[in-house]
Amino acid sequence: MSDGWNIGLWLAIIVSGVYHGVNPGMGWPLAVAAGLMERRQSALLAALGPLAAGHFLAMTVILLPFGMLTALQYWSHEIRLVAALIVIGVGVFLFAYRRHPRVLARIPPSQIGLWSFAIAIAHGAGLMLVPMYLGLCTTKPSSMLDHDAAMSVVTNNLGLAVLVSAAHALAMIGAGGVAAWLTYRYFGLQVLSKAWINLDALWAGSLIAVGVVAVAGSL
Repeated sequence: MSDGWNIGLWLAIIVSGVYHGVNPGMGWPLAVAAGLMERRQSALLAALGPLAAGHFLAMTVILLPFGMLTALQYWSHEIRLVAALIVIGVGVFLFAYRRHPRVLARIPPSQIGLWSFAIAIAHGAGLMLVPMYLGLCTTKPSSMLDHDAAMSVVTNNLGLAVLVSAAHALAMIGAGGVAAWLTYRYFGLQVLSKAWINLDALWAGSLIAVGVVAVAGSL
């Protein structure tokens, strides 16, 4: 792949992180609530840490298995195509089924990190990264791939999975943190009840769009 293509994929990973961050469904209102309940800004900032950690862990858990599969270079095209179809399938499911699991509706402050992990898995946030991640993975012709080379490819791509997750999570918590601070400092939680934008349909559509682009790139 060209350097321009790789730069585009990294930009997509960061932009999707910003998109996840500003989405209230990814948790920044919980940070605002923590700040308002304790009446101190440091409580808001403290809540952002578990949100970022949970999101990072969810991205890593989703990407690592695909990193392992990169050893199967002979089927790399099929792996990318199946991954794209999974993303589309999750998007269609979320578009048709908009109910949120009740267990995720209420969460004590001590479990914000666990909530962030679970919500990122349930919303398919990690899956959205899979096509971009696979586009960045190292590939080699199967005829040149002995055991040592395969292990080197897997190791490099597992490290890449962590790097992609970290870059995405940093962009996510940066955007979410700004939204949380602005709401805490200037608007208050009441703005969510007055100006809440339901992003469920847009979220599902985004998954489908990413999957379709990935399928087109695999053909």
